[in-house]
Amino acid sequence: MPGIHITDIESAINYWRQREPSPDGMALPSATRALAEAYALMVYHRESEADQATMPSEALAAWMEWYHSTPDTPCIAICSTSQGDDICKGCGRSFEEVQKWTEMDAVQKRASWRRITLEGTAWRFNKYAERVISSG
Repeated sequence: MPGIHITDIESAINYWRQREPSPDGMALPSATRALAEAYALMVYHRESEADQATMPSEALAAWMEWYHSTPDTPCIAICSTSQGDDICKGCGRSFEEVQKWTEMDAVQKRASWRRITLEGTAWRFNKYAERVISSG
């Protein structure tokens, strides 16, 4: 089972820092603090992923709120898995990921997003990148 990647924790921290800035430049609002504590423990233990089941509830809730601000699916409406490809040329997801996307939880979806973003070979990242910008 995939975990919550440290880069997603960083993105969630930045989301909350922008949404609820520190009132005095020192104190962190509760959501940012909860995520920062989880992040610090990951760095201390040299872990790149946090286990959703053991993540403190306040940090997980803050992460989930950030997650809901991100696009749900990498789909760009050009699906080559329907033509028999194992990996979609449009979005980069596997046939199984495309088929089970609505059943996947947030952590599983983010793991797929991370993989396809790191690979960067899907058309969404080059040939049809303008579709991503206009569709979010």
